[in-house]
Amino acid sequence: MSFGNATEKMKLGDKVARKGWNGKGMFLFLICGNAWEFTTDVSGVDGIETLPFICMKTADNKLVPWLASQTDVIADDWCVVE
Repeated sequence: MSFGNATEKMKLGDKVARKGWNGKGMFLFLICGNAWEFTTDVSGVDGIETLPFICMKTADNKLVPWLASQTDVIADDWCVVE
């Protein structure tokens, strides 16, 4: 499926990935706005509202905000992860 369709799937709560990704267990999902509370060492940002964003579960079992590359955006090998 296209990246646009994958984005719509994430909005419905699904996890998605590219078939061509080499990392085992990697997938993307949507974080809703204000879903994560956090603290930092930077003054003046604790407690600020967070906006929705796409998050990746990495092959080494960590979470990181994710940005699409140009090839990710035009790829048609996106799929829903069960």
